Amino acid sequence: MPDTKVRDLSAAIEMIEPGSSIAMGLALEHAIPFAAGHELIRQGTDDLTLIGPISDLLFDQLVAADLVDRVRAAWVGNVSAGTGYNFRRAVEDGDLEVENHSNFSIALSLKAAAMGVPYLPTRSLLGSDIFDESDRFREAEDPYSGDRLALVPAIRPDWAIVHVQRASPYGDAHFWGNSGVTFEGVKAAKNTLVVAEEIVDSDVIKSDPSRTAITRESVTTVAEVPYGAHPSPLAGRYNRDNEYYVDYAERTNDLADAADWLEEWVYSVPDRTTYMEKIERNLSVSEPTVAAEVEYGK
Repeated sequence: MPDTKVRDLSAAIEMIEPGSSIAMGLALEHAIPFAAGHELIRQGTDDLTLIGPISDLLFDQLVAADLVDRVRAAWVGNVSAGTGYNFRRAVEDGDLEVENHSNFSIALSLKAAAMGVPYLPTRSLLGSDIFDESDRFREAEDPYSGDRLALVPAIRPDWAIVHVQRASPYGDAHFWGNSGVTFEGVKAAKNTLVVAEEIVDSDVIKSDPSRTAITRESVTTVAEVPYGAHPSPLAGRYNRDNEYYVDYAERTNDLADAADWLEEWVYSVPDRTTYMEKIERNLSVSEPTVAAEVEYGK
């Protein structure tokens, strides 16, 4: 048998060097790897480039910790309360470089890298001012039809960090629910950290091969962290913690308050078990919906 890829979360995050580009929050509002992001903050891994479509609060928290040089994203903020105050402050102060994308252009950028091609074409950016903001995006003529196209360059992150329901010790993972551009991000990245609610025997993964959306050859390391996506939801495991999002917005609208929030919820919280002891709300799925049984035969 091959060596396992299991590390505890702290050791897994230690593999990520300062100055890395990291794709996170790839499943949109679902399965955001908050536990991994908080460990990056505790370790002070800085000079980061963050890549993602709708990062929700995670990018804002990393910016609050002064770890981010550049963001390549479609949107950064708080879905429940609008803006992310830390991100907004950093942009207004000129402390953060931002490469604006649409959700689709982020998807195309990661897909191009996953395919090993330098760019992918689209019509969806035509008519926007994105070409004036960045010279990375180019207009070109379709050699077949003569129509105008936008060329979206590939993005190859140093790391993708994804949260899944379960994984084997060797990196094969089951992930269900909304996936956004998770699979494109994993294939595009040079390295992938899979954070799983539980690490299971390989036979569990093999029992449902069609659900094995991430396979070991794409995975660098695996960490088991129950509730590691909180406050975002994880399909079949727990619901979105709406109260957390509202509280975060109310408590981080100035720099000093944001620092206090980080101290209370990140720096002074050594692990996820301690973190979840601070959450007094029941977020368990109350009415599980079970898919129909699948028979593969033998």
